[in-house]
Amino acid sequence: MSIPQTITGDFHVDLKALLPRLRIYALSLTRDRDRADDLVQDAVVKALAGQRSFQPGTNFPAWLFRIQRNEFISGLRRQRPTVPLDDVIANALSHAPAQESGLIMREFTKAFGLLAACQREALLLAVLEGWSYQRIAVQSDVSVGTVKSRISRARTALRLMLTGEESVVDGAAWSEDHVREVGDSAFAAAAAS
Repeated sequence: MSIPQTITGDFHVDLKALLPRLRIYALSLTRDRDRADDLVQDAVVKALAGQRSFQPGTNFPAWLFRIQRNEFISGLRRQRPTVPLDDVIANALSHAPAQESGLIMREFTKAFGLLAACQREALLLAVLEGWSYQRIAVQSDVSVGTVKSRISRARTALRLMLTGEESVVDGAAWSEDHVREVGDSAFAAAAAS
């Protein structure tokens, strides 16, 4: 699923058209929605400040993505922890386990693949691309209510497959916010890797 990309030559129009792709790239770099939004904002500010340095006729998306990548790397450098020399030896003796994230990703990929194609598409467009229900409905040629239903059912199915819990826990029904939170966090983790 790709976003049609036409370069118009108008800096601001082209920048606005690339925002969804910048957000997807930022999510893949940061693996966190809030940090991704901050990264996109920083990249856009840098691009606007350096607008005069862009040479028309060159690859505008590549220029923007390079700015965003450089901002990400600069942020990592700013966050680099400083460690006293005595702690370096102690920290070198142990490593954090990495197996769990791979298992979680495999479970999510399997569960996501079991969703109906229309549910996967609606969830991808809503969560990853940030499309409105109305836009998804027009794209899919269905009603807005159908789109909402598909997304809700996809989130519920993912939650049930990933947690193994029933829709009612301890006699209390899960709230729609909790279902959305579980589905979105798993989905964002999958999109980021």
